[in-house]
Amino acid sequence: MAIPDPETIPRPLGPSDIGLMRDMLRMFGRAFEDVPTYTAAQPDDAYLARLLDSDTFIAVAALQGGVVVGGLAAYVLPKFERARSEVYLYDLAVAETHRRRGIATALIAELRRIAAARGAWVVFVQADYGDDPAVALYTKLGTREDVMHFDIEVE
Repeated sequence: MAIPDPETIPRPLGPSDIGLMRDMLRMFGRAFEDVPTYTAAQPDDAYLARLLDSDTFIAVAALQGGVVVGGLAAYVLPKFERARSEVYLYDLAVAETHRRRGIATALIAELRRIAAARGAWVVFVQADYGDDPAVALYTKLGTREDVMHFDIEVE
């Protein structure tokens, strides 16, 4: 297991962190090799401020010297069958130059802390077949559940 980089600080983002959120979006685009999706049509500052202030969205950036080198975005899903929530880890990435330093594990540790504080009982994440580093990370941290995922278009 990689020892967390002591110079890298995971930091939850709030409504005043729009610049860091935009930096994180650019980092996601580069890390996922999909820059247009993350940068071409970003929402305006007011939208991002509302999102970052929401009880149902979590963004955590890993900062090194004020520069975003990793990050995650997650959604809090209030449940209907019990008074509790689940947290869906939607995106997690670390800049290529900063991988294998424990940054992703530190980001998930911060997410787990936030999830517990918000009353969630579990954090879940999807990993794609072939994404061996992600599968290895999530296997180390949690229990694997094989499920099927379907995208259903809206009308």
